[in-house]
Amino acid sequence: NDMIKKAIFPVGGLGTRFLPATKAMPKEMLPIVDKPLIQYAVEEAVDAGIEEFIFVTGRNKYAIEDHFDHSFELEETLQAKGKTNALKTIRDMIHQPGAVSYVRQQDPSGLGHAVWCARHLINDEPVAILLADDLILGKSCMAEMIATYKGGNMVAVMDVPKSDTQSYGIVTPSADDGHIVNVSGLIEKPPPENAPSTIAIVGRYIIEPGVFDQLDSQEFGTGNEVQLTDALAHRIGKVPFQGLRFSGERFDCGSKIGFLQANIAFAMSRDDLENRLQNWIFKRFSKP
Repeated sequence: NDMIKKAIFPVGGLGTRFLPATKAMPKEMLPIVDKPLIQYAVEEAVDAGIEEFIFVTGRNKYAIEDHFDHSFELEETLQAKGKTNALKTIRDMIHQPGAVSYVRQQDPSGLGHAVWCARHLINDEPVAILLADDLILGKSCMAEMIATYKGGNMVAVMDVPKSDTQSYGIVTPSADDGHIVNVSGLIEKPPPENAPSTIAIVGRYIIEPGVFDQLDSQEFGTGNEVQLTDALAHRIGKVPFQGLRFSGERFDCGSKIGFLQANIAFAMSRDDLENRLQNWIFKRFSKP
């Protein structure tokens, strides 16, 4: 799908749930095995054919900018020591000049506000949005979305327990074939007794230009923040709106348990770590 070549990465959050680790380090730089969360999100976007990367940052987020730039002293040291694999790894992270942009979100006023901050870099075109906290193991979720996208707005969705609806944006389905959900309504973090379904939005979006027009109003919603879901809800009936059930496994790395589970799952998916980790877990936690 050649129409989607830009992606927005909202990375301005404070990461308070991971203090004190995130006091001086962006939460998006927390590592899953040996790569930071934000790098997984960028690699997923690359696999989907994205060519322009827009980071909406906040104060004390310089480590993200440095991560995706050259480190000449490190590169020279690796070159001198003959560590060609490590050198290739860090050079492969560097994108073409002009492909990466950074926008400052002065106040953390919600996801909708973060996306709106990048409006001047988006023309009359659909754009992808990826949240690094939602880490997906398996095929690129964004690639699946772009391959299916036919216009309008699209979100990645998954089924959650009814007791968890107040932690997600929840959609009202008008049709659901088990893969594609046609969305007729959307509500942010409803209590279980008010949830229209248990189909929850995961942090992957494709939005059309009308969403930015809606965000211009800067209406505050749940949590006294500008919610992206509210802007999407206003576009229902004006443009198509679909949810895609993706094939990978999602980990909520905004929570401590999800972060720990992701580290174990990603390590177990690697040939160089699986057996040793599995043996250690068995010995460490098997009952005597």
